[in-house]
Amino acid sequence: MEQLKAYFEENKERYLNELLDLLRIPSVSADSAYSGDVAKTAEFVAQKLKDAGAENIEICPTAGHPIVYGEKIIDPALPTVLVYGHYDVQPPDPLDLWESGPFEPVIKNTERHPQGAIYARGACDDKGQMYMHVKAFENMQANNALPCNIKFMIEGEEEVGSENLEPFLRERAEQLACDVILISDTSMIANDVPSITVGLRGLSYIEVEVTGPNRDLHSGTYGGAVGNPINVLSKMIASLQDENNHITIPGFYDDVEVVSAEERKAMNEAPFSIDQYKKDLEIGDVRGEAGYTTLERTSIRPTLDVNGMWGGYTGEGAKTVLPSKAYAKISMRLVPNQDSHKITELFTKHFESIAPESVQVKVTPHHGGEPVVTPTDGIEYQSAAKAYQATFGKTPIPQRAGGSIPIVALFEDVLGVKTVMMGFGLDSDAIHSPNEHFGIFNYYKGIETIPYFYKYFTEAKQS
Repeated sequence: MEQLKAYFEENKERYLNELLDLLRIPSVSADSAYSGDVAKTAEFVAQKLKDAGAENIEICPTAGHPIVYGEKIIDPALPTVLVYGHYDVQPPDPLDLWESGPFEPVIKNTERHPQGAIYARGACDDKGQMYMHVKAFENMQANNALPCNIKFMIEGEEEVGSENLEPFLRERAEQLACDVILISDTSMIANDVPSITVGLRGLSYIEVEVTGPNRDLHSGTYGGAVGNPINVLSKMIASLQDENNHITIPGFYDDVEVVSAEERKAMNEAPFSIDQYKKDLEIGDVRGEAGYTTLERTSIRPTLDVNGMWGGYTGEGAKTVLPSKAYAKISMRLVPNQDSHKITELFTKHFESIAPESVQVKVTPHHGGEPVVTPTDGIEYQSAAKAYQATFGKTPIPQRAGGSIPIVALFEDVLGVKTVMMGFGLDSDAIHSPNEHFGIFNYYKGIETIPYFYKYFTEAKQS
């Protein structure tokens, strides 16, 4: 590994500049106005894989945005690792809350990132973390230190539900065959407290539309006599949780996994400061389901949140209108044993049932995914743990995460292998928010740690 360290030191400034170039391309998959930029990003990733030494590189078209594939097969008898990542990013809105341009990356020193952090949309989720793998591969390839076969599958639709990934997987299952899948799209506890994600929540994402009168009305002439869709929608949403923040949809909790008291106790022994948590978010207090801690609420309990709500007049000044329609986007994070399709059906049935006759309701499911828990006693996790131990000097803590990566369950179903989630971001990196950032320490530490995983996993498979 010494030759890798020397090569890294010689090239780390270039690694950083390449990432900055990648971050300058606005690959927003949710907005068709950025389709050209998404395609440009796929070309960038494909070229960098080629430059790093990958072969059989393809920019694979789908019904949506393309998937970039590349591989390096040094010996079919050796183990194969499939690296998954995504090059698309969330929309940057609201733009006025960014301290610098979302696609004009800048480096700033912060309390958590004294060595500097890159501020840009996609810095942590997932361009920075995905690109660590490209550079780690370059290090190994340049130094003839690749211990196993590597395949790359980098997609452009993760932020919109990976709708076209499943048909791609099923169509190319033989080409994608591997022994383990490696993902860096999660976080760790702190730069001095490494952790490995062993659980993810599932997701049911829904849009609702409430329609009242057949047109916008004058709120003086009709107000008080006609149902206002925004008022109605607000009350309907408010009724979805009770005074204990318990979700009121009938049957919602029927399949929720009951986590043992022992596991809950261990979970709450992870380093965590509620005062620092509140300080970081600039909130007076936390809020959530009664009877659970903050760590439990964000990992082992399901949730229901409004992600966006609109209707009527939202421009400058006043317009006294009673709107015809109101909308909301709602996401539900799910825990083991819950099924996203079932939850979507339960939500739809309940939401339609609580609508007053003064309005009509339309529920449109967008995308979803299943929760997953990965074992800690297999060679996949153990190899990752040894890799963190080698570079951080500490044994990583297994941790369930609150986010969702729906394709993890899909990978196991289609390819029949386990996934290791080696995340190097921090929860405070503001992913999906204005001023998203990723520490330079974290970027470099990922490039340093990933080769150790290949080394230990190959040794374990061959022993």
